[in-house]
Amino acid sequence: QVQLVESGGGLVQPGGSLRLSCAASGSIFSINYMRWYRQAPGKQRELVAAVASGGSTNYADSVKGRFTISRDNAKNTVYLQMNSLKPEDTAVYYCNSEIWNHVGFKNYWGQGTQVTVSS
Repeated sequence: QVQLVESGGGLVQPGGSLRLSCAASGSIFSINYMRWYRQAPGKQRELVAAVASGGSTNYADSVKGRFTISRDNAKNTVYLQMNSLKPEDTAVYYCNSEIWNHVGFKNYWGQGTQVTVSS
């Protein structure tokens, strides 16, 4: 089937940077949107950023100007460059992809990667 594997999370000081990666593998004909969500303790999961297959992007207001989403279609991989990190960015970050394969069109999720911003 399809797997999404995230990497790049960790502990960083306020003002620092991290780069998350999410690689999709398995039965894939094409990928439409690729997205990053996050969920902080006690809060609902929220959309952070999304990138369409053609490259257009959109961001949550809270991360505009600090985060950049990008994708490498040849590698079926989406990235999230996070700069000027704040303690309120602390959360588990999940990637999500709309994938077309032999079973049809479906949303797939990664397992999540922890990002902690603390001094």
